Parts: sequence; structure tokens; C-alpha cells
Amino acid sequence: MAGILLDLDGVLYVGDEPVPGGAEAVAWMVRERIPHRFLTNTTSRPRPDLVAKLGRLGVEVDAADLLTPVTAAAAWLDREGRRRPALFVPDATAREFGELGVEAAPSAGRTDATRSADTDGPVDAVVVGDLGDAWDFATLNRAFRLLMADAGTPLVALGLTRFWRAEDGLRLDVGAFVRALEYASGREAVVLGKPAREFYLAAARSLDEDAAELVMVGDDIRSDVEGAQRAGMTGVLVRTGKFDAADLDGDASPDAVLDSVADLPGWWRSR
Repeated sequence: MAGILLDLDGVLYVGDEPVPGGAEAVAWMVRERIPHRFLTNTTSRPRPDLVAKLGRLGVEVDAADLLTPVTAAAAWLDREGRRRPALFVPDATAREFGELGVEAAPSAGRTDATRSADTDGPVDAVVVGDLGDAWDFATLNRAFRLLMADAGTPLVALGLTRFWRAEDGLRLDVGAFVRALEYASGREAVVLGKPAREFYLAAARSLDEDAAELVMVGDDIRSDVEGAQRAGMTGVLVRTGKFDAADLDGDASPDAVLDSVADLPGWWRSR
């Protein structure tokens, strides 16, 4: 094994609370000079905010070591020449797209249910991230109408995470809304985030390592473990975050199960 990929939410923290031993595990990776990246499907806040949050929890990371669906999507939109996407993401995330050279269509930012569901189309793509409480029928229907206005408009999903664990319990994530739009529009989303194989391979390329020599550590049996395994990596599941004992009874099988990321150094040495 040559390197480690770490999920954030549910592995290093749950809500605003750090997972005990998480900061020490990251410090161990740095001390041992183990190549690593942090992979997250979080699109409710931009990378600088995530770096700041980790810093408050005692985890020092560089933004360059943080791979998000936003960075992957911005690169994809640029390669495909799609300059005017509708961004269904929080305002802070939309600003990060702008900093990466992606200019949102004027209709994209209207998330207030009291405003018209009509759009200013056409757009080059419909990009869907985690809007959280801002999701309502008018907003979801606006995304649907933009897709139906032109059969060539791609649906771009910033990950397919089904749900996550917040301080008040489980919450729907972007995957549920992407699946609704796929079903209604009859088209398949371009997934730029976990569990997409290309997202994991991009992480491997960023480390200049073979995917087969990397370990992915996460709390989601599907997005983290199974997604990494499909890219040829070792998938390690932790019993924190959204972990449920029923995860071990399904058709996805982790290569290892740890009580938490605090056990990663010992497991790594035993290998």
C-alpha cells in the first residue's frame, strides 16, 4: 500500500464534533510521509471553509490535498466547453465555481420558493449539489424544466451520496434529488464525485500512484468503500458517522472494518 484517501464527514468529524483520534491519525500520516488526499462529496461549503473547519478541529490540511466534486465539475465543464451552467448549489459553492472560472447562468441562483419557477434558459448544463433546506418543489421543478428544454443539456451530479448524519439525525443528500431528476427527465447524470470511478482515479493521479496501491477510508459502504473498490482500491469502513451494522449484511463487502479512523495507524502497520 502506497497511500491513503480519507473521507471527511463521518470519519474525521460528525457535524461539528471531531471523531476522537482523527487529528492524531492525520498527524501520523504526515509524520510518516504517507501520500494522502482527503475526498469529500460535501458541496454545501467551499474548500476554504472545509479547511478552516478542519483547522478548528485540530486537523491541519492544505486545500490542494482536498478533492471535491466542485473541482472535478469545474474541470469537466471546461473540457466540454459548457460555459453557462445552471448551478443548483449553495451561494458559497457557486462562488467557488466562479473562482474556478465557471460563470453560472442568471437563472441558477433562484432558490426562493416564492419566486417564479420559470427560467431564463437556455443553459449548457444543470449542475446539482447539496442545497439542503433550500430544496423545494419549485427549485427541483426548475432544474427539471431546464433539462427538458433541450435534450442535449447534461445533468451533472456533484456526487451521489444518499444521505449523511447531521447533529439532529440523518438527512437526505444530493443523490436523492439527482435520482428524481434522472427518473423524470429520462437521462443519466454525469457523476463527478463519489462513488464515480473516475473521481477515485483522479485522486490516484493526483498522488501519482497506482489505484491498486491506495486505501480509501470512509463511513459509507456504497460511496466510500464500494466506489473505491470498483476503482481497484482497498476499501476500509469505519464504525463512525453514518455506519450501521446492517451495512455488513449487504452485497458490498469492505476489505477491513475499523472502529474509527483512530485505529488506522495500527491497521496500516499490521499490513
